[in-house]
Amino acid sequence: MTQKTALRVSELDQKNPTAFALRPDSEACKALADSLELTGLRKLSFSGDITASGQSDWILRGELGATVTQACVVTLEPVTTRIDIKVSRTFVADLPEPDAPETEMPEDDTVEKLGAFIDPGEIMAEELALALPLYPRKDGVDLEQTAFAEPGIRPLTDEDVKPFAGLSDLRDALKNKK
Repeated sequence: MTQKTALRVSELDQKNPTAFALRPDSEACKALADSLELTGLRKLSFSGDITASGQSDWILRGELGATVTQACVVTLEPVTTRIDIKVSRTFVADLPEPDAPETEMPEDDTVEKLGAFIDPGEIMAEELALALPLYPRKDGVDLEQTAFAEPGIRPLTDEDVKPFAGLSDLRDALKNKK
Protein backbone atom coordinates (compact mmCIF):
# COMPACT_ATOMS: atom_id res chain seq x y z
CA MET A 1 0.00 0.00 0.00
CA THR A 2 1.29 3.44 -0.83
CA GLN A 3 -0.45 5.06 2.13
CA LYS A 4 1.44 4.80 5.44
CA THR A 5 -0.79 2.90 7.83
CA ALA A 6 1.63 1.68 10.49
CA LEU A 7 1.05 2.98 14.00
CA ARG A 8 3.97 3.28 16.43
CA VAL A 9 3.12 1.24 19.52
CA SER A 10 4.88 3.71 21.84
CA GLU A 11 2.49 6.45 20.65
CA LEU A 12 -0.75 4.47 21.20
CA ASP A 13 -3.01 5.59 24.07
CA GLN A 14 -2.92 3.03 26.92
CA LYS A 15 -6.27 4.18 28.34
CA ASN A 16 -8.40 4.81 25.25
CA PRO A 17 -8.86 2.84 22.02
CA THR A 18 -7.05 4.14 18.95
CA ALA A 19 -9.49 4.07 16.04
CA PHE A 20 -8.49 3.49 12.43
CA ALA A 21 -10.45 3.56 9.16
CA LEU A 22 -8.84 2.59 5.87
CA ARG A 23 -10.45 3.08 2.47
CA PRO A 24 -7.67 2.64 -0.09
CA ASP A 25 -7.96 4.64 -3.30
CA SER A 26 -8.32 2.98 -6.71
CA GLU A 27 -4.57 2.98 -7.29
CA ALA A 28 -3.89 1.17 -4.00
CA CYS A 29 -6.74 -1.28 -4.70
CA LYS A 30 -5.26 -2.02 -8.14
CA ALA A 31 -1.83 -2.69 -6.62
CA LEU A 32 -3.32 -5.00 -3.97
CA ALA A 33 -5.47 -6.76 -6.58
CA ASP A 34 -2.38 -7.35 -8.73
CA SER A 35 -0.42 -8.76 -5.78
CA LEU A 36 -3.30 -11.15 -4.94
CA GLU A 37 -3.86 -12.05 -8.62
CA LEU A 38 -7.41 -10.68 -8.62
CA THR A 39 -9.06 -9.32 -11.74
CA GLY A 40 -10.83 -6.66 -9.68
CA LEU A 41 -11.02 -5.20 -6.17
CA ARG A 42 -13.43 -2.48 -5.09
CA LYS A 43 -15.26 -1.19 -2.03
CA LEU A 44 -12.28 -2.17 0.14
CA SER A 45 -12.53 -0.90 3.69
CA PHE A 46 -11.05 -1.85 7.03
CA SER A 47 -12.01 -0.08 10.23
CA GLY A 48 -11.74 -0.77 13.92
CA ASP A 49 -9.61 0.06 16.90
CA ILE A 50 -6.51 -0.94 18.81
CA THR A 51 -6.79 -1.21 22.59
CA ALA A 52 -4.29 -1.94 25.33
CA SER A 53 -4.46 -5.33 27.02
CA GLY A 54 -2.59 -5.46 30.29
CA GLN A 55 0.72 -3.65 30.67
CA SER A 56 2.29 -4.30 27.29
CA ASP A 57 -0.04 -6.22 24.97
CA TRP A 58 -2.47 -4.84 22.37
CA ILE A 59 -5.64 -6.08 20.67
CA LEU A 60 -6.74 -4.99 17.19
CA ARG A 61 -10.39 -5.55 16.33
CA GLY A 62 -11.97 -4.49 13.10
CA GLU A 63 -14.28 -5.20 10.20
CA LEU A 64 -13.03 -5.83 6.69
CA GLY A 65 -15.22 -5.43 3.63
CA ALA A 66 -14.40 -5.85 -0.05
CA THR A 67 -15.86 -6.85 -3.37
CA VAL A 68 -13.42 -9.04 -5.29
CA THR A 69 -13.46 -10.37 -8.82
CA GLN A 70 -11.54 -13.53 -9.70
CA ALA A 71 -11.38 -15.78 -12.73
CA CYS A 72 -13.60 -18.89 -12.58
CA VAL A 73 -11.41 -22.00 -12.21
CA VAL A 74 -13.46 -23.77 -14.90
CA THR A 75 -14.39 -21.14 -17.49
CA LEU A 76 -12.05 -18.23 -16.62
CA GLU A 77 -15.12 -15.95 -16.65
CA PRO A 78 -15.23 -13.27 -13.92
CA VAL A 79 -16.68 -14.35 -10.56
CA THR A 80 -17.58 -11.59 -8.09
CA THR A 81 -17.59 -12.28 -4.35
CA ARG A 82 -18.50 -9.99 -1.47
CA ILE A 83 -16.32 -10.41 1.62
CA ASP A 84 -17.40 -9.07 5.01
CA ILE A 85 -15.44 -10.43 7.98
CA LYS A 86 -14.55 -9.55 11.54
CA VAL A 87 -10.83 -9.36 12.27
CA SER A 88 -9.08 -9.81 15.59
CA ARG A 89 -5.35 -9.84 16.31
CA THR A 90 -3.59 -9.91 19.66
CA PHE A 91 -0.06 -8.53 19.85
CA VAL A 92 1.91 -10.00 22.75
CA ALA A 93 5.16 -8.48 23.97
CA ASP A 94 6.46 -11.62 25.69
CA LEU A 95 5.54 -14.17 23.04
CA PRO A 96 8.14 -16.96 23.27
CA GLU A 97 10.24 -17.54 20.17
CA PRO A 98 10.29 -21.11 18.85
CA ASP A 99 13.59 -22.79 19.79
CA ALA A 100 13.50 -25.56 17.20
CA PRO A 101 13.39 -25.06 13.43
CA GLU A 102 10.42 -27.42 13.24
CA THR A 103 7.94 -26.01 15.72
CA GLU A 104 4.21 -26.66 15.72
CA MET A 105 1.94 -23.78 14.83
CA PRO A 106 0.04 -22.43 17.83
CA GLU A 107 -3.67 -23.17 17.96
CA ASP A 108 -4.57 -19.48 18.16
CA ASP A 109 -3.34 -17.98 14.89
CA THR A 110 -4.55 -14.51 15.86
CA VAL A 111 -1.67 -14.02 18.32
CA GLU A 112 1.46 -12.27 17.05
CA LYS A 113 4.68 -11.01 18.55
CA LEU A 114 4.49 -7.30 19.31
CA GLY A 115 6.96 -5.17 17.38
CA ALA A 116 7.54 -1.44 17.31
CA PHE A 117 4.57 -0.91 14.95
CA ILE A 118 1.06 -2.28 14.41
CA ASP A 119 0.06 -1.88 10.77
CA PRO A 120 -3.69 -2.08 10.04
CA GLY A 121 -2.94 -1.80 6.29
CA GLU A 122 -0.76 -4.89 6.36
CA ILE A 123 -3.33 -6.77 8.42
CA MET A 124 -6.05 -5.73 5.95
CA ALA A 125 -4.06 -7.21 3.04
CA GLU A 126 -3.32 -10.43 4.96
CA GLU A 127 -6.92 -10.95 6.05
CA LEU A 128 -8.23 -10.23 2.56
CA ALA A 129 -5.85 -12.83 1.12
CA LEU A 130 -7.01 -15.39 3.69
CA ALA A 131 -10.71 -14.67 3.01
CA LEU A 132 -10.52 -15.10 -0.78
CA PRO A 133 -12.29 -18.11 -2.27
CA LEU A 134 -9.60 -20.66 -3.19
CA TYR A 135 -11.47 -22.03 -6.21
CA PRO A 136 -13.97 -19.44 -7.42
CA ARG A 137 -16.57 -21.00 -9.64
CA LYS A 138 -19.34 -19.35 -11.63
CA ASP A 139 -22.83 -20.47 -10.54
CA GLY A 140 -24.05 -23.57 -12.36
CA VAL A 141 -20.65 -24.49 -13.79
CA ASP A 142 -19.24 -27.95 -13.12
CA LEU A 143 -16.06 -29.61 -14.19
CA GLU A 144 -16.67 -31.85 -17.15
CA GLN A 145 -14.87 -35.15 -17.41
CA THR A 146 -12.48 -35.32 -20.33
CA ALA A 147 -10.77 -38.49 -21.43
CA PHE A 148 -7.92 -38.84 -23.90
CA ALA A 149 -6.57 -42.01 -25.47
CA GLU A 150 -5.05 -43.24 -28.70
CA PRO A 151 -7.47 -44.38 -31.41
CA GLY A 152 -8.82 -47.86 -30.66
CA ILE A 153 -8.05 -47.68 -26.92
CA ARG A 154 -10.76 -47.09 -24.33
CA PRO A 155 -9.85 -43.99 -22.27
CA LEU A 156 -9.21 -44.40 -18.53
CA THR A 157 -11.99 -42.83 -16.44
CA ASP A 158 -12.22 -41.80 -12.80
CA GLU A 159 -14.25 -44.94 -12.11
CA ASP A 160 -11.45 -47.13 -13.51
CA VAL A 161 -8.86 -45.84 -11.06
CA LYS A 162 -10.90 -46.37 -7.90
CA PRO A 163 -9.10 -49.05 -5.89
CA PHE A 164 -12.09 -51.33 -5.30
CA ALA A 165 -14.06 -50.58 -8.47
CA GLY A 166 -13.36 -53.97 -10.10
CA LEU A 167 -13.84 -56.20 -7.04
CA SER A 168 -17.55 -56.82 -7.68
CA ASP A 169 -16.76 -57.87 -11.27
CA LEU A 170 -14.02 -60.20 -10.01
CA ARG A 171 -16.38 -61.69 -7.39
CA ASP A 172 -19.04 -62.30 -10.05
CA ALA A 173 -16.49 -63.89 -12.39
CA LEU A 174 -15.32 -66.26 -9.63
CA LYS A 175 -18.91 -67.24 -8.81
CA ASN A 176 -19.58 -68.05 -12.49
CA LYS A 177 -16.49 -70.35 -12.66
CA LYS A 178 -17.89 -72.59 -9.89
